Parts: sequence; structure tokens; C-alpha cells
Amino acid sequence: MFWVLLLVLAWGAAGAACARLCLAAVRAAAVGRDTDPDRRHGSAHDLTLYEAAFLSGGPGRVAELTLVSMARQRRLLLAHTGWATVVDPHGQDEMERSVIGAIGPQGQSRIAPVRAATAAADAVRSLADRLVRAGLAVPDGPRTTVTTGVRQVRGAALLVLALGTVALSMPGETGIPRWHVALWFALPLALTLGCLAIARVEVPPGARWASPAGQRLLGTLAGRADDTGTGTGTRADGSAADERAYLTSVAVLGIRAAEPHLRAAFGHREPFPRD
Repeated sequence: MFWVLLLVLAWGAAGAACARLCLAAVRAAAVGRDTDPDRRHGSAHDLTLYEAAFLSGGPGRVAELTLVSMARQRRLLLAHTGWATVVDPHGQDEMERSVIGAIGPQGQSRIAPVRAATAAADAVRSLADRLVRAGLAVPDGPRTTVTTGVRQVRGAALLVLALGTVALSMPGETGIPRWHVALWFALPLALTLGCLAIARVEVPPGARWASPAGQRLLGTLAGRADDTGTGTGTRADGSAADERAYLTSVAVLGIRAAEPHLRAAFGHREPFPRD
């Protein structure tokens, strides 16, 4: 019975992928506990905006926060067409200097490549190293392993679906009803989908970058960010406290917390040229 061989392959792929993801998650959690600053130092850590952005969304979020902050200060123009233009070429810190350097000597560039170049800059890597040493960020190894594990489980789910489809399309030479074959393939599919569901609950998006200690600190900022609302922004002549609250919401929630014209600038995609 050829369908039995396909079923064995489906179970093997599903079981191996789920086991790798579970082991990766356990190891990542162990690393987070071992580097917990509350256990090592017994002291709290006040997150900067850049640190909050990295722990919430990684290097890309840091780049977005820097671009938005410079735009709010009128030192950078972010057009709804997806272009960034330098107004003040003197960055106030390493992150801003990375943005200006990514834009280049012409003083104007597409936002997408600027975001990518800033996210890969030395300033962001240094920030990540500091957070890892403080026990607030997940090191590259465990983070990459968990991400790879999730990707493999998704691939295993697709493989189970493909093998089940092939098995159901085969002529019924054994006299076994098709629903019986479908039920057997539904079991490994349920295993992979259940594993992905558990991973989504137990490993939230922020956990990709933040350790358990970092997630606890982010939790205090998330409440403040939610209080500011999303997409409303603050006036350019608002107080420093209002401005920090606004930037905190961008750091924690991402570009969706910015004004509509900034969301349009980051979301703009250059149309493909026609022949």
C-alpha cells in the first residue's frame, strides 16, 4: 500500500519538525533565564527608546523609530511617495548618523533601502550586543533556531497536505475508504498546526528579540503606548512628555502608531516599470 509509505513520510516530517521547534524553544527559554538581569544583578533597567524598539521589533524597528524621530524634528523629510530627504546633515547620535550615511551624499534616497541599511549598521549591532549582555535580548543563536524551527514546522504542514493529496488521488486498490485515508493524514497535520498555534501563544512576536526579563520591561511600556492610541500622533509643538509618549508608541507598536502620512511613506511601494 503506497499510501501507507506516504503516511509514514508525513508523520516523520511532522514529528521531526515539531520536536526541533520544541527543543529550540526550551533552549531559548533557558538562555533567557540564565541571562535574566533580575537574577544576576537584582536591579531594574530603564529602557531607552532605541532599546524598547529593538526588543519589540528588532533592528528594523530601531531604523523606523530613528527615521520617524528625525522626521518629527524636521531634520528629515519622509514623503508619502516613499522618499527620504536630509534637511539637517548632522546626526545627534550614532543611529541618526547611520540613517544619514545610508541616505548617501546626494541627500535623498528611497526609504526602504535606508531602513535596511540602518538596521544592519554597526550602531544597531552594538545596541543588540549591549542588550544581550544585560540579559534583556535573546542572542542570535537561540533566536535564529526558534525562527528556523517555526519555518520548518510550516514546511512540514505543507508537506503533509501535499502527501495527503497524493494519497487521496491514488486509485482505491485496497478497498479502504478515502475518508479513512484522509483521517490518518489529518493527524500529523493537526500535530503541526497545533504546534504552530502553541508557538504563537508561548512565543509572542516580541519574544523573538526580547528575553523574559526584556518582555517584562516592555510590558510596562506597552501600557503607556496603548494609552496614546495609534495613528493619532501629537502636535509638533507639543510638550517633551507628549513627544516621548508618541515615540514610545512607535517603538513598541511600530510604524502603525505613526501619523497616516508617515505610514504612507513607509508603506509606499515603487510600481514595477512597464516594458
